[in-house]
This record gives sequence, structure tokens and C-alpha cells, in this order.
Amino acid sequence: MHKKSLIITGIGAVIGAFTGYLYYKYIGCLSGTCRITSKPLNSTLYFALIGGLLFNMFVKDSKTKK
Repeated sequence: MHKKSLIITGIGAVIGAFTGYLYYKYIGCLSGTCRITSKPLNSTLYFALIGGLLFNMFVKDSKTKK
């Protein structure tokens, strides 16, 4: 991986983590039975993973065939 792709993926993970925490705080799960949104750590890590993967889709591969 190149430095640029790590930066883009990292930015996506940070944005996802922030979004995950906000989702937990304002929407969350009132009953506590939801595995992802019942705890702030679970929600933050899950959304960070999703954000990193989503932003990683926009990284161009330098070894593409022409």
C-alpha cells in the first residue's frame, strides 16, 4: 500500500468512528440487546471499519492494465 492509500483509508476510518459514536449517542439501542449499537466501543469500531472500507474503494490501483 502506498502512503496516499493509507491516508485515505485512515480518514475514512476516523470519519466512520465519529459517525459510529454519534449513531450510538443519538439513535443507539434502548433495550441493550443490539450487538453493535448497545455499547459505544462496538458501534465506533464497526463504523470505523465500514468507513475505512468505503473510502478504500476510491483508492486507484497503480498496477492497472492498459
